[in-house]
Amino acid sequence: MASELSRPLLLPQNRKLRHLQGIYLRNLTLSRPRGKTIDDAALNKSPQKLEALREPQLHHAQSSGDLRPPKLRRRSTNWSGVSPDLRQKKLEDVIDSRTADTFFTLHTKGEEDPIYISEVVERAMNPTFRFFDLSGFGPATTRLDTFTIRLWVKRQDFVPLIEEEVNLGSLQFIGTLENHPFPPNCILFHLIDGIYTIDLASKPPKPKHAPSLPTSSYSALMRLSNLDESIQDALATREELAAQINEILYSNPVDESLQAEEEMALASRYVASERKLLKNSIRRRAELKASICARREAIQSGKELQSKYLEDINNAQDKLLNCKTLLQTTTSEIHGQRRRICEELSAIYPIEPTSHTLAFTICGLPLPNSTFEDADEDIVSAALGYVARLVDMLQYYLSVPLPYPISPYGSRSLIQDFISVLQDNQRTFPLYMKGVIRFRFDYGVFLLNKNIERLAESQGLKVMDIRQTLPNLKYVLYVCSAGSSELPARKAGGIRGLITGREVEIGSRRGSADSGIVGAQSEAVRKALEIGGVEPKGKIDGNGNGKGKGMENVASLPFMDANVQTLRTRGLRENIKR
Repeated sequence: MASELSRPLLLPQNRKLRHLQGIYLRNLTLSRPRGKTIDDAALNKSPQKLEALREPQLHHAQSSGDLRPPKLRRRSTNWSGVSPDLRQKKLEDVIDSRTADTFFTLHTKGEEDPIYISEVVERAMNPTFRFFDLSGFGPATTRLDTFTIRLWVKRQDFVPLIEEEVNLGSLQFIGTLENHPFPPNCILFHLIDGIYTIDLASKPPKPKHAPSLPTSSYSALMRLSNLDESIQDALATREELAAQINEILYSNPVDESLQAEEEMALASRYVASERKLLKNSIRRRAELKASICARREAIQSGKELQSKYLEDINNAQDKLLNCKTLLQTTTSEIHGQRRRICEELSAIYPIEPTSHTLAFTICGLPLPNSTFEDADEDIVSAALGYVARLVDMLQYYLSVPLPYPISPYGSRSLIQDFISVLQDNQRTFPLYMKGVIRFRFDYGVFLLNKNIERLAESQGLKVMDIRQTLPNLKYVLYVCSAGSSELPARKAGGIRGLITGREVEIGSRRGSADSGIVGAQSEAVRKALEIGGVEPKGKIDGNGNGKGKGMENVASLPFMDANVQTLRTRGLRENIKR
């Protein structure tokens, strides 16, 4: 098997240009080799000539003067004292002198332009070019066995280095690129059965002698001969029968009715199929028309709706601006009212410092910072009642829900914890010390401090120590009442009318259920006062008696016989008995 692989598959006379697949170049040398003339390419490089050139040649005998051993040349390859930069430059110069950019072109007789131009292989001493396929050319080119190859190298510019006329029949087969010493500028040709070259000769190995195998016997050969004669007779009979059948077919007329019927049936099937397709197409066209009409109507309705929305948006722009302005005004007023309320709360529940550090009093009562060992129980309970009342009011005025609800009952205030995980089912904790477990009191004070911390966080404040009850609360009040603008005035409200010591409801909140009834009653009062000569803006003394004239006629008003009257103030309703 190894001997078959090392043999060419193509005969020399059968090698054509269409069998060429690739070209290699080995040992690129830019200078002309010594001992070789410029016209060496024109020599006859037949196998016999190359074999003769490789035979040992005779040399002249040396004289007695030449018998002395030649002197060894001094070598300049001592790199011990050379710097690394010089050594690197020397190596780069050697590499540059042996490498170059190369490409090749293939030419045929009678063609001015090359039939193939390879790619450029940069800086290579053994360039390997890509494989190519010349079978796309016409037979006039692919059946040639002779062509010209030109090898181009680049020094300053591309110049031809080698121009060789190659006859594929005279190439020498080497099989592979391994284990072959190549001469300078050796060109290798890759055909479909292996690699060939011009400069190297290769002798195909002789086949090995194998032992002879036993052949068939005489009787077996005779049986094979008889079988062959039987096969020949069968073939002759088949040919005779075929000739007779053809003669019968030619002599009888051809009946084309069956074929016509088959063609008609086929045409009928085609017509039915086309009619079915036409029916489906008509139905599909109707569906598409209906869909298009529905889409047009939808588009039209969408445009109308869009135009309506755009009109509404344009009309709502002014309203939006007014609403934004009103929102800003309301927000500013709310902030101002909160400042005023916090200022008033600071005046109602004054928190003042004492001589001790971080010790404050509320309404004159001292309250320690979560340390109640030596404190008076009644004073602490009363102070915590003030704090609880103040914190409970602040959650409504600042709109900050407290996590722990407070029941401000003065010195018996309570606080509840519904969110913590506790083992005790009793979740109401006292804010007074007398008669309660100390732990529950301390936990209630802790919950109160957490509520104060929640109020501080709602205003963007950070509490350093939640145990400082009054300092943290005063800090919250100070920040909530701070501002550069003037405090707004309190809105007018209170009792609309006080007549003969009885409170009369004259106004009602707009939108309430009894607003109509109250309006009618106020109108009746106004008319009665006008008839009786009573001034609507008459002064009323502290006992509720009017100072204006005609007050004696108010006893006849329809609501004077009621024992219970309603006292209505703005935002506050309560029943008051006489």
